[in-house]
Amino acid sequence: MNDSILLDPTAELAPAQRERLARPESLEGKVVGLLDISKPRGNVFLDRIEEQLSAMGIEVKRYAKPTFTRIAPTELKQQMAAEVDLLVEGLAD
Repeated sequence: MNDSILLDPTAELAPAQRERLARPESLEGKVVGLLDISKPRGNVFLDRIEEQLSAMGIEVKRYAKPTFTRIAPTELKQQMAAEVDLLVEGLAD
């Protein structure tokens, strides 16, 4: 018999379910946002992604969360949604 108890740290009784958005066929003409969540060395990963995208002629915008321990502020999420077509979030661990 398994006596394990799983705890959900979100305390959500019914988590929101969303379908994934379709990937664009091309990045041509798109603006790509890079979000640094402020974990150590995440910026190193995003620097490399920016280099690659810029070399392909793709416009890149950089953003950073104030701390990785909290969700992005609403103002930052609204800014990103208004300014970019796609977003890459840099996680590091």
